[in-house]
Amino acid sequence: MPHISCHIIVEGNPAIIYASRNGSPDKVLPTLSQFLETFWQERDTLGEICDTPECLVAQIVVRFGFEICEDDYSNLRVGVQYDPEVKYLYWIGSDRQLQVWTPEALYRQNPSLGLKACRELVLDAI
Repeated sequence: MPHISCHIIVEGNPAIIYASRNGSPDKVLPTLSQFLETFWQERDTLGEICDTPECLVAQIVVRFGFEICEDDYSNLRVGVQYDPEVKYLYWIGSDRQLQVWTPEALYRQNPSLGLKACRELVLDAI
């Protein structure tokens, strides 16, 4: 099993989700995109608009986490600090856009810079 670590970040929520493996875009994007589509449909159907960042992080951990953990939850955690070793960072904006970022050297030196020290990957190029 590949040990490609990643973060999932939701705009408006200080929590940073970390998975220590299965974090490559070819593994994460199909599952996360489908999950987000369902999440947004449910929010729209119910007319829910409050606490969206909180609900999204909770559901990513529970529902999406099940998909990427493959019955081993030791590789999943939630915190407030960026890990210097992650390979990819997935940003979910309040505009419902999903972006993929990769760390640059400055991020490795000072991960607290977050996305400011990363470059965005173009999803169509992945």
